[in-house]
Amino acid sequence: MDPFCGDETHDDDHLHDECGVFGVFGHPEAPKLIYLGLYALQHRGQEGAGIVCADEGVLSAHRGVGLVSDVFKPHKLARVTGDRGIGHVRYSTFGSSNLKNVQPLVADYARGSMAVAHNGNITNAAVLREELEEQGAIFQATTDTTVILHLISRSKMRTFTECLIDALGKLVGSYSVVAMNGTEVVAARDPHGFRPLWLGKLDNGWVLASETCALDIIDAEWVREIEPGEVVTITDAGITSVKPFPPAVPKQCVFEFIYVARPDSYIFGKSVDEVRKNLGRELALAAPVDADLVMAVPDSSNPAALGYSHQSGLPFDMGFIRNHYVGRTFIEPDQGIRDFGVKIKLNPSRHAVSGKRIVLVDDSIVRGTTAKKIIKMLRACGAKEVHFRIASPKIIASCFYGIDTPNKKKLIAHNMSVEEIRDYLGVDSLAYLEIDALLRATGCDPLHFCTACFTSMYPTLVPDDYIPKTNNKRHVDHSTEVYGA
Repeated sequence: MDPFCGDETHDDDHLHDECGVFGVFGHPEAPKLIYLGLYALQHRGQEGAGIVCADEGVLSAHRGVGLVSDVFKPHKLARVTGDRGIGHVRYSTFGSSNLKNVQPLVADYARGSMAVAHNGNITNAAVLREELEEQGAIFQATTDTTVILHLISRSKMRTFTECLIDALGKLVGSYSVVAMNGTEVVAARDPHGFRPLWLGKLDNGWVLASETCALDIIDAEWVREIEPGEVVTITDAGITSVKPFPPAVPKQCVFEFIYVARPDSYIFGKSVDEVRKNLGRELALAAPVDADLVMAVPDSSNPAALGYSHQSGLPFDMGFIRNHYVGRTFIEPDQGIRDFGVKIKLNPSRHAVSGKRIVLVDDSIVRGTTAKKIIKMLRACGAKEVHFRIASPKIIASCFYGIDTPNKKKLIAHNMSVEEIRDYLGVDSLAYLEIDALLRATGCDPLHFCTACFTSMYPTLVPDDYIPKTNNKRHVDHSTEVYGA
């Protein structure tokens, strides 16, 4: 029996970001612009999407489970009106893909209506939720974002922005938030700046987005990244910015560069594509091999494989052909086909790999099950040698800041040495990128990144640090429930 199977999917060897956010203020086509922005951010979440807009102070919303194209048919998008609004795409885990958790979350409260969308993970959400329930709060959704709604509604501050700041000040963990009431849109980034968030300009309106690729799709101008700990408020009177939280050392998620962000985006001041190529260059310097060609596990690893090829002088070839028309679910034939879930998505090119010594580049290994099947497919197509090169360090710990990670007991690198992993995968050699090389490849201050999934050194308190009350039936281990957008 495979020791790492668990809840296996056809893409279980990649970590997933749990969401992306988008916002528009002051544009007559706001609903359609948000729809397009969410399309560009689809890679950040494929299980739910939502849009909320305000028209003369009244909020209208449409949310649904599924891809953006499935959720927003033209007649449904037409129900959402206004010149300002926010949107969200969501990747959920552990059975939590249901309409109650799809964002933006909308609520009526004493001061009117509001909506909140959140990218990140509130590590003290369970503690805050218990405290709120003891005070009489009723929860329907299980996402941690609902805690933010409750905290806003209970704040005694004067303005919506001040109430949001009051609520965010009680949170521990990561958040890039877009929120709104009937008149204003507010964006905020946690003091560590774990998740990216951009400010853009379109005609006379403003745009907010998790990544620049979403600004590009609507021809918006890149203005700047919202800074860690910054809160930006957009109203008819203009745009204002404050930094109300105690300063903290930036701890940007380095996995955004490795896998999560689209390669055509700029985040944390750098080109994602160029950083990924640098990862491949560093890998080629650290772990060269005598081979015939370099190939990638498409698509996220393509830039790193190109970087390895450029640095090593070995030719790059598209050894795998990816089926881009595969959804997140599919019907398997009654008669079993070995490794069907992988084969429906990837197929080796026999001409490219047969008789060749191959350097296979991937961005990461999580459980190892999919990697094992991919390598088996290469062998079946006649690959003479397979040398596996990973453009990141070993993942040994769970992420609590907005990346969907299995419990660390299911992470192959937590349980095995590199040599044991090599033997399990059936490759001729295996090498990971070291952390120093990873940070060097970013071109940023190495102290400004969170590397907890590689080191187990967390910048903030995480769920394991909180001691539950004896009657707290909601306190859960990270392996059984995940709070997160």
